[in-house]
Amino acid sequence: MRAPPRLYALAATAALTLAAALLPVAQASGAAAAAPPKLHASGNKLVDENGTTRRLLGVNRSGGEFMCVQGRGIFDGPVDDASIKAIADWKVNAVRVPLNEECWLGLSHINAAYRGANYINAVKNFVARLEAHGITPIVELHWTHGKYTGGDNHCPDTEYATCQKPMPNAQYTPAFWSSVAQTFKGDQSVVFDLFNEPFPDRATTDLSAAWACWRDGGKCPGIDFEVAGMQDLLDAVRGAGAKNLVLIPGVAYSNDMRQWLTHKPSDPAGNLAAAWHTYNFNTCSNESCWNEQLAPVIGQVPFVAGEIGENTCSHGYTDRVMAWLDAKGASYLGWTWNTWDCSSGPSLISDFNGTPTGFGVGLRDHLKGLS
Repeated sequence: MRAPPRLYALAATAALTLAAALLPVAQASGAAAAAPPKLHASGNKLVDENGTTRRLLGVNRSGGEFMCVQGRGIFDGPVDDASIKAIADWKVNAVRVPLNEECWLGLSHINAAYRGANYINAVKNFVARLEAHGITPIVELHWTHGKYTGGDNHCPDTEYATCQKPMPNAQYTPAFWSSVAQTFKGDQSVVFDLFNEPFPDRATTDLSAAWACWRDGGKCPGIDFEVAGMQDLLDAVRGAGAKNLVLIPGVAYSNDMRQWLTHKPSDPAGNLAAAWHTYNFNTCSNESCWNEQLAPVIGQVPFVAGEIGENTCSHGYTDRVMAWLDAKGASYLGWTWNTWDCSSGPSLISDFNGTPTGFGVGLRDHLKGLS
């Protein structure tokens, strides 16, 4: 989702202490659940190690992208065993975990308590706790370095990773993904989501140039810094020896998939899925558009709607999205499992025990109905 409606600075819940975030999994985990599947792409489906078709159905857990760079902690609210059980009780089987590249890489302007090894270990422990509940962790890069002053800029006065940027940067992002891949390459249950919401199309009116930038990076029209394209990031992951499933989003804040197949990066592991985001205020927000623009992609590769939501404090739009994606056998995750406002978040819950908002109740009831 675009940064301004999230109102990160107004998040209602304080961060966990660093000690709690770094609590070893052995001290936090409860009853063991079945391990999450080791997913890979097979045609246009996701399958597990036994060849069984799987879908990723779940929620986003925002916080790791903004708390550290704001000097307020690592996660927004609890990530302990009890809080994950509350997520699992919604019959969630996947949680998307947004990250910040500067905090992971340990850049010096980040508070030492929230950067480098401290940040990495907190993320690793959270991932392990999710897996202990049988939940697939989707590790996703959300906020990145690079000063951007073009169209739809969100923090034009700084190069730091304090907001969404139109594309990842060549300076740090390949190194981030190389490190993440090294960290998790031994765990095929972890899914990688390369970049939250590319919007190179807001930096130029030339859509073909925007898609070329998306895949190939380099000097892109309207973007101030040198860009790392999706191929660069995928190469960093595979170069580290990781064969994990990789999600790759479209442009227009991941809402436009029209040229995704044409510009699909080359993957020696053959383990890619397309990622799409949708909210009721996006351009592609009706069945006619979905049938025209999304169905061709779904026909060829696995498809994951990494963020679905609406700003109405209700769930009429997401009900339609889920019904359409269910019929296509595609995956989806609601934004977001945080206790913010149900319209400007939009938040699925009003507390970390899992009490749904008027928006979140639609996802909760739908997931429980599928189980």
